[in-house]
Amino acid sequence: MSIARPAPILTITLNPAVDVSSETETVRPVRKVRTSNIRYDPGGGGINVARVITALGGKAEAYFLAGGETGSLLTRLLQAEGIAGHLVPIQGQTRISFMVRERSTGLEYRFVPEGPPVQPRELEPCLDVVASHKGQYVVASGSLPIGAPPDIYARMAKLAATRGAKFILDSSGTGLETTLKQSRLFLVKPSRGELEQFVGRKLDDAGVGRAASDIVASGAAELVAITMGVDGALLASARGVLREPAIHVRVRSALGAGDSFLGAMVWALSEGRSPEEAFRLGVAAGAAAVMKPGFELCRREEVLGLNATALSAGRESQTR
Repeated sequence: MSIARPAPILTITLNPAVDVSSETETVRPVRKVRTSNIRYDPGGGGINVARVITALGGKAEAYFLAGGETGSLLTRLLQAEGIAGHLVPIQGQTRISFMVRERSTGLEYRFVPEGPPVQPRELEPCLDVVASHKGQYVVASGSLPIGAPPDIYARMAKLAATRGAKFILDSSGTGLETTLKQSRLFLVKPSRGELEQFVGRKLDDAGVGRAASDIVASGAAELVAITMGVDGALLASARGVLREPAIHVRVRSALGAGDSFLGAMVWALSEGRSPEEAFRLGVAAGAAAVMKPGFELCRREEVLGLNATALSAGRESQTR
């Protein structure tokens, strides 16, 4: 008798990118800046979440809008990593983001195009897959492309809820605001800056907790996870607010920390862990990601090791 395996976690990326990273000694204007150690990675919020879930041992399917020669390159990069990717074709060329690390200062210079415009009809396959997919978790992550209606994530959330799936959102601006106003989410993960943009004002540490709790109290989301960089992270739920300090590691690049956090948290939830356990694993994954250069994401052994160390340190501090 065969045991039915759970369906993969579905991720949606409406504005993906081919992420190119390299380094040089010094960035100067006018002159040619020769770069080395060039690296190509498949990028975009949902794609990165799928990569992290896969790296941790889970199963994910990444649906993404893409077009042109760069869209084909993006597909090949995903295939090379063993990610189950599904290209939803658009007319425009998939964007290329470029990062250069300056060795003399350690600074990173990021160039991120806004991406190609899309037609509403080009989004329909993504709505269809959210409605029909068998997975119990749907993650929509990343910015809205030009031309996408602001309620597209809200529509996905409602379709997922109709079939009993848990919808998770990591976006900003109008995509975040409209979705929180028009639908009910299982989990939303803004950064501190994105939360401040949503509420329309700067927030101190106590204000971040209150704003996250207000979202839970409104019924817009069951869980609200706020990533705050060196200040750690915060999880708000009906149980209250849980704060977790950042894990101190040698930082090589801040790129991918938020996606690593979310990917690890979703994977842990899908494995049956509590929201609090999943949240702490997400913090460990974010720390593991910043240890890597450029667009490289977290690795399983580092995530589990940092999580175990943090848990041990927490237990020791409680028994003193």
